[in-house]
Amino acid sequence: MTMRNIAAYIHNAAKKLDFVRGNFRLLLLWPVIALLISGIGWSVLNAHLDNERQRVESVALDQAAALARNYADHLTRTAQFVDQILLHVKYEWMLSDGRLRLEHARDTGLFPAESLFNVMIVDRKGANLTSSRPARMHPGIADREYFQALKKSSSDALQIGMPVLGRAGGDIVIPFSRRLTDPDGKFDGAVVGAVQTEYFTLNYDEITLGRYGFLGVVGGQGGILAARIGPTVHTAKNPALAALPGFDAAAGSVLFDGAQYFSDKRSRYVGWDAADEFPLIGLVGLDQQEVLAPYHANAAALIRYALWATLALAAFTLIAMAFSLRLGWRKRQLEITQVTYRMATEGGSEGFYIARAITGADGAISDFAIIDSNRRGAEFIRQRRENLIGKRISLLYEDADPERLIGMMRDAMESGEYEDDVQVRPNSPFTPQWMHLKMLRSDGDLAITVRDISDVKAHVDELERRSNIDPLTDLPNRHWAQTYLPKAVRHAQDNDALLALLFIDLDGFKGVNDRMGHAAGDELLRNAAARLKEAVRPHDHVVRLGGDEFVVIIEQIEHKEDAAHVAARINLAFRQSFRLSQGVHTVGTSIGISLFPADGTDAETLLRHADVAMYSVKESGKGDFHFYDQRFYDALRVRINQELELRQSIEQDQFVIHYQPRLDLATGVTSSMEALVRWDHPTQGLISPLEFIPLAEESTLILGIGELVIDKVCAQLAQWGTTGQSLVPVSINVSPRQFNEVNVPKLLSSALARHRIAASLVEIELTESLMMAESPDVSSALTAIRRMGIKLLVDDFGTGYSSLSQLQRLDFDVLKVDRAFTSEIERTERGKVFFKAIITMAHALGMRVVAEGVENEKQLDILRTLHCDEIQGFYISAPLPPGDTQPVLTQGSLPAK
Repeated sequence: MTMRNIAAYIHNAAKKLDFVRGNFRLLLLWPVIALLISGIGWSVLNAHLDNERQRVESVALDQAAALARNYADHLTRTAQFVDQILLHVKYEWMLSDGRLRLEHARDTGLFPAESLFNVMIVDRKGANLTSSRPARMHPGIADREYFQALKKSSSDALQIGMPVLGRAGGDIVIPFSRRLTDPDGKFDGAVVGAVQTEYFTLNYDEITLGRYGFLGVVGGQGGILAARIGPTVHTAKNPALAALPGFDAAAGSVLFDGAQYFSDKRSRYVGWDAADEFPLIGLVGLDQQEVLAPYHANAAALIRYALWATLALAAFTLIAMAFSLRLGWRKRQLEITQVTYRMATEGGSEGFYIARAITGADGAISDFAIIDSNRRGAEFIRQRRENLIGKRISLLYEDADPERLIGMMRDAMESGEYEDDVQVRPNSPFTPQWMHLKMLRSDGDLAITVRDISDVKAHVDELERRSNIDPLTDLPNRHWAQTYLPKAVRHAQDNDALLALLFIDLDGFKGVNDRMGHAAGDELLRNAAARLKEAVRPHDHVVRLGGDEFVVIIEQIEHKEDAAHVAARINLAFRQSFRLSQGVHTVGTSIGISLFPADGTDAETLLRHADVAMYSVKESGKGDFHFYDQRFYDALRVRINQELELRQSIEQDQFVIHYQPRLDLATGVTSSMEALVRWDHPTQGLISPLEFIPLAEESTLILGIGELVIDKVCAQLAQWGTTGQSLVPVSINVSPRQFNEVNVPKLLSSALARHRIAASLVEIELTESLMMAESPDVSSALTAIRRMGIKLLVDDFGTGYSSLSQLQRLDFDVLKVDRAFTSEIERTERGKVFFKAIITMAHALGMRVVAEGVENEKQLDILRTLHCDEIQGFYISAPLPPGDTQPVLTQGSLPAK
């Protein structure tokens, strides 16, 4: 590489790195901020840890003082206990005139455990007279220091000596003693209780004091009487304390340095407190390492977190410095790109501008100046690029309102970007009708891109227009109405005006559509739409909601009669037949009217109430118009609620079956039972079928109830069959609607198979209306049922219009005569004759006759004379709830003939 090439390489590298000089302060700022944050964070952490340690140590000292108080109370109670024993022994000795023996006193439970406690009585020379440990009698205690002190003392108080080696058991004990005196008050011996030092530390609790806690007892002479560290009881041979400090107060707590005071070199927070009444001081120590262990663990965790945070801050600082370098680089590149981009877009379809903000005296942006543009951008404003550079927006818009565009540019400067589709106003310097405007802030300037979207907007508007138009009738559709109607309601509300909605349904359209086909139906709808537009006023809006439903929106009316006039014209217009390609057809209109604000204050309510009003026209005969009536709506809502409640009852299986027996008049035996459904309402109790079956028949709910009844009856028969009882058949009422809409033979076959019962145990009761509406499908269904072995019964015979030919052709097994005819046989002779004719006819066709509604004995006697086969009614039995066995009547249920 030549020197010239090297020089060129260095020059290019220096030129590339030239942008760093302009961003040096920013690069230096990041590590300075990071060091400052890190220093503050570590200072706060150290201060927190110091405060936390002081708090933990303060709590430990308070706890040690409290434990020492408790321990001092324990020492007081212990000393009182020992003293009471010595006093008791002393007075017993005096009362027995020196004849008391302690060798057997322990058996009475007077003294604590032998291993911890020994009581003895010595004479004035220290010789042992009697002891609670007779097997361990020793020469005496004449040489004991505490005995010599007792002889010299004139006090009768309890004396507590320093620990000594017990001569009876060889243990370290603390002597408790009281003087004995003769009748002249002279020293006559002593009562001595030798208590092992371990006795004073038995209440050590490792849960409270820890594994290395300390208990100690200091005597009145300043010496350690007893001491314990953890599980170890210390003695004079193995002292717990290397030194004993002086106590400048009766109670307190302080940290004892382990190296100076404790034999195991572990520092402890020690509390002390003096016992009441006795020269004893209780010491309690908490091990410093155990107390501070949670603190050290928490401190270590916090320091780890702080180290990770410091590392994260360092990493963030490096990343921020890298981004700052990148930002400086991109800023430099943007300057280069502006020129490059303008040159590259010269042949494109987008206009490109760079605008610079101009601020006023108050520092606010007041205008913008164009500092660069491409050729296409200049063409959008009908300018040459050379003439456009340097011009202000306010001058370009001098014939229009510049504040709109300047406001958008201010928003872009504040937020960094702005993008929107803008419709160009009249007198604007821009030539497109619609343009997509995009502005990006870059180092105090705005880079603006403009694209002509006039053709796209026109296409979108056409698509929107098509989405609002019904393609069949060319009328506004439901989508348009959902957008326009709320606006019309708000306009009426703002102007305190009336508004009417006409909900129109074509009467007879379904018949034309079903008979002639959809092509004829579509042709009829197109003609109906044209006739509706002719019938309404020019400024009224006719909308097709869908199917054969239309809505007319009537605005600018003063009285409700204006809406009625429009509805009357529509009804009149539809009285003329429609001439279609496939013939002449007549359809009418049922019109419901709702008014704003009387019938609703929002679009949805008005539309719903107009629909309700139209439904009331349908209910009252069609071909008319009704205004919305709240009473009809309430009744309709009640019916809808009842239907909903009935639907839920089917889903939740709230029905029970009762069974009413049929008796054979000749034998008095139960021949069959009729299954009668009851609604077990959760709040109203049992509801008769007369209250809900009509509603179920009008809707499709009868299908669900019918299927439920068939399944329940078959299940009940199966359950009765498990008892071994001989069963009689059960008849089930089947609605004509079930035969029209459900495969009844399949339903019965499935239930019989599912519950494994014989077909002969089931009978089907049918009304006469089913025979009147006989169709091939119904005939085939009845034939299939008979082939299964199920009997067919005609229910409520006489209430319809059955003929002999129909009864003969359908081949029924049983004829049930309606209760109206049964009640008539005891009133008139004609009633008997008519009933006799029915029986004769049925017998001729091979059918048995059942008299329904038998209520008294007189009716029963007449039916016997008429040779009726079976009877059913309350005189025999009311419908019975199911039990464990089938509720058949006994043979003697009928009165004798």
